[in-house]
Amino acid sequence: MRRDIFQAIADPTRRAILGLLALQAMTPNAVAEHFNSSRQAVSKHIQILTECEAVKQQQSGREIYYHFNPQKMKEIDQWLDTFRKQWEGRFDELDNILTDL
Repeated sequence: MRRDIFQAIADPTRRAILGLLALQAMTPNAVAEHFNSSRQAVSKHIQILTECEAVKQQQSGREIYYHFNPQKMKEIDQWLDTFRKQWEGRFDELDNILTDL
């Protein structure tokens, strides 16, 4: 099944994993050390993140390192851009109202 970035960020654990990997590449075991869940559960989260291309894997000897893929975050930013423009417009209107008062 093909997943998208929005499915990846829907879960707080996956968002936390992305936060860790944004700082540095890590092995699944290193990622699992940051959570109170099983290594298997963390691996499932990493699998979902890999399927939607939010993280990329790189083999280094016997270890697999996972790297954050910032390009996928652009999809979220583009989707949010429409809402951002609406919010900014409303804040500008509010600023004008408050200035007039």
